[in-house]
Amino acid sequence: MNFIKKYYEVFWSAVFLTLALAVQFWTDLSGAEYVYLISYVFVGGPVWIKAFRSIQNGTIFSEFLLMGIATVGAFALGEYAEGVAVMLFYMIGEYAQGNAVRKARHSIESLINQQPDVATVERNGNTIEIHPSEVEPGEVIHVKPGAKVPLDGELITDRASFNTAALTGESKPMTRTSGEEIWAGSVNGMIPVRIKVIKHYEDSRLADILNMVQEASQRKAPTQRFMTRFAKVYTPIVVWLAVALTFLPWLFTNPYVFEDWFYRALIFLVVSCPCGLVISIPLGYFGGIGAASRNGILLKGSDYLDQLRKMNTLFFDKTGTMTEGVFEVQEIHPRNGYNATEILTMAASLEQHSSHPVAKAIMQFVEGQDIPGARDILETPGRGLKGITDQKEILVGNRKFLEENNVAISEIDNEGPSAFVYVAADGDHVGTILISDKIKSDAIQALNELKELGINNLIMLSGDNEETTESVAKQLSIKQFYGGLLPDGKYEKVNEALHSGQVIGFVGDGLNDAPVITLADVGIAMGGIGSDAAIETADVVIQTDQPSKIPQAIRIAKFTHKIVWQNIGFALGIKVLVMALATVGLATMWEAIFADVGVALIAIANAIRVQQKFSDDSFTLASFFGSKNSDPEINNEPESCCEVCC
Repeated sequence: MNFIKKYYEVFWSAVFLTLALAVQFWTDLSGAEYVYLISYVFVGGPVWIKAFRSIQNGTIFSEFLLMGIATVGAFALGEYAEGVAVMLFYMIGEYAQGNAVRKARHSIESLINQQPDVATVERNGNTIEIHPSEVEPGEVIHVKPGAKVPLDGELITDRASFNTAALTGESKPMTRTSGEEIWAGSVNGMIPVRIKVIKHYEDSRLADILNMVQEASQRKAPTQRFMTRFAKVYTPIVVWLAVALTFLPWLFTNPYVFEDWFYRALIFLVVSCPCGLVISIPLGYFGGIGAASRNGILLKGSDYLDQLRKMNTLFFDKTGTMTEGVFEVQEIHPRNGYNATEILTMAASLEQHSSHPVAKAIMQFVEGQDIPGARDILETPGRGLKGITDQKEILVGNRKFLEENNVAISEIDNEGPSAFVYVAADGDHVGTILISDKIKSDAIQALNELKELGINNLIMLSGDNEETTESVAKQLSIKQFYGGLLPDGKYEKVNEALHSGQVIGFVGDGLNDAPVITLADVGIAMGGIGSDAAIETADVVIQTDQPSKIPQAIRIAKFTHKIVWQNIGFALGIKVLVMALATVGLATMWEAIFADVGVALIAIANAIRVQQKFSDDSFTLASFFGSKNSDPEINNEPESCCEVCC
């Protein structure tokens, strides 16, 4: 019953077509042509209405006009069954295409379902349920076990587990402790939790993801843009070719039989409808974006699928990209009569004003201690901080920062990927703090996979000193690396490579990486711990912070490209073949139906393979026509493939 209600035109047209065939071939009754006409009205009426609307909007040669002329012409020649069948199968194809597009978009927009519409907030000693948009930062919300977190916040409860699969693509639960950030859209685990809200509803990480994904579905790849322009030129050309096929033979053939050439022209029109070709291309890209999002990879446009596929050089930041970016104080080396406590106190008095990962490590180490204030603080990005504490001028930073301020540094042996924080007081080097970072568990795997995919130019850039950078590079088996770079230094390195004609990618996570991410052909940001600036400027966002997602994104891009060109070659090949056969009178309307509707269905099924390969979604023929449980927000299907593509 749901099928009949939703697709009543197709259903009743099929019923009357069957009745007309029965009257014509199995009875002695007359009037079958009137039953054919009733059958045609159900499916032909909506198409002719769309054709007139298209003309009113300035598009004369639309797919609707093509099908309308072809089917009316078939009626004029007395080919009633073929005329109805062409329009009936055309409508079936339209429904299939509309539902296939909706299915592809649904895989992208299903994140909307992760955005809760109710938040339980503490107010005036009570808990009340309100819409998350009414909750202000600083308020405390309650989240029950199994419920979705409605807003970004910091965990107040000592310890809890959250499923972040909708945001990161990773099914493994994420354990968080008090004070750590929780994202909207995460699903709470086994215990009730309290969370302090830190962002407005519209500024949450989930809202950002939704905006990026929705923008991505609207940005077209070069192949899409070409096929859209191609279809607009192609359609009027084939109409005039059909006219020529009808009348030009009068000049060259004898006897000229108008009905024969007119029938061939009608077949030509049916075959030439570009719908299946045009719809299968964006559908392939929708599938690629959807498959990527389900794997925790957000693409801000289908054109970046093409750029990822062509990328042959990849620069990447070290800290937070290939390493965990979670530093810990390992050793303290005092100098010039100072002790470890004094060095830490001086460093912390300045670092408490910085958000750098090294600063956080120092502040975590001195947590609970009484830290003096500082004044006249000046931070040099990528270098260090300067300020006044206890009437002393304190410098905290890397080697270059102290050398630029004319401070001589005592040498320390470098072992392992450690960050060296040098501390100076009144122009003297008074101590060094060693802070270690560790390489991400999948970093080596990611680099090996990138090489297998043909990306052999792998270059690591870092603001850390050369020794630290070299140590990490050796562990990663990276031959090209540059340390001690400020943001402008990274920018220059990438800019030089761009002028070589290569397709350049850059992966980073921090605020200082934002300019380089913007500069690269493919800017990739680590979205879990990355800064908002890096995420905003990136073309691709890795939600899980896993380097191994980069080769996965490239594989999705390559497979999507393969599918798109398979569809283009298959659809054009079949259409050209049947058009040629129609021209010489070797094709009938039934071959034309296959070349139009059949090719469209096959191309759509092929396009959906992208999601099959990279996600758990299964494809069946029934999925062409949706389901009764489809999201009502997404169930507003497009009227035609042209409305989707053009």
